[in-house]
Amino acid sequence: MTASCSRPVWLSVGRSGTINGVDSVTESTDDGSAAPVTERPAELEAVLLGAVDQARTAIVEHSGDSVGEYLGATFDDSNAATHRFLANMPGYQGWQWAVVVAAHPGADHATISEVVLVPGPTALLAPKWVPWQERLRPGDLGPGDLLAAPVEDARLVQGFAATGDPELDEVAVELGLGRRRLLSELGRADAAQRWHDGEFGPGSAMARSTRRVCRDCGFYLPLSGALGLMFGVCSNELSADGHVVDAEYGCGAHSDTPAPAGSGSPLFDPYDDGVLDVVQPPAASDDEPPAASDDEPPAASDDEPPAASDDEPPAPGDGEQPAPSDEEPPAPTDEAPPAEISDEAPPAESTED
Repeated sequence: MTASCSRPVWLSVGRSGTINGVDSVTESTDDGSAAPVTERPAELEAVLLGAVDQARTAIVEHSGDSVGEYLGATFDDSNAATHRFLANMPGYQGWQWAVVVAAHPGADHATISEVVLVPGPTALLAPKWVPWQERLRPGDLGPGDLLAAPVEDARLVQGFAATGDPELDEVAVELGLGRRRLLSELGRADAAQRWHDGEFGPGSAMARSTRRVCRDCGFYLPLSGALGLMFGVCSNELSADGHVVDAEYGCGAHSDTPAPAGSGSPLFDPYDDGVLDVVQPPAASDDEPPAASDDEPPAASDDEPPAASDDEPPAPGDGEQPAPSDEEPPAPTDEAPPAEISDEAPPAESTED
């Protein structure tokens, strides 16, 4: 049996208790690194590795029928070994049962020392625990919440100490301002870096879309003190109103932005939609007859008498009798005969014998 100090190796034990496919044997330490292999009698090693059924029985007694497939064993020291089984428990997928057995040289059986449930390589674990004072994030503070700064906060210094900002130090001494703690040089550098890299810094999408910067804008109000060299407050209500902006930040609402030529939209020419009146004709109904064209004569009305044709004689005047006709009058029909209009007047017939 060879020894290797590179990594712990699981011992795959068959149902008969024999070791299959063993490449190396290592011992684990508290920090997880491999420890030098300790020589142990072959009889003792066989007793420790042969306690598979004994370890399985201990798990059943401890937690019922939740024992799964046998995974192998490792040596903890010269007199102890750990057997591992897959845990079949709801909510503990990927976890393993670890049973520690021990025996002294010359013993004919092992003793159960410990039965624990441990996470395996694929186990679902909770996130790493974070102290409550480190869990706060920007925006977590709400109305009525109290958040005290740490006692040894590197961002603050005592009020009687120099802050590194000449304007602030001189005013505080002259006026006797009673603030107990002031922003330190580290605190100013931290805030400046945060503002520079934030939403209103020169690297934002808004700033990269324009060539004009805030330091030349009439809405830019520089801060006082050392931070005033790089930062100010925007007073344009249509832009970053009330926010601290970098001097190299910019937007389209700069005070020097030229007005568009003409009127209307800056991107399009003005359009007067009152010049043209578009009227849609009413849709024709199926029940209405088609409209008469200009080439067709108007249909005769029931109230108007039919117009005289070339084949009919003129109506007799006062005191004249109509001439007898050899033709029979046409049979009456429901339909009115088509009216014909002639440009020439019919010739007058003489009534003299």
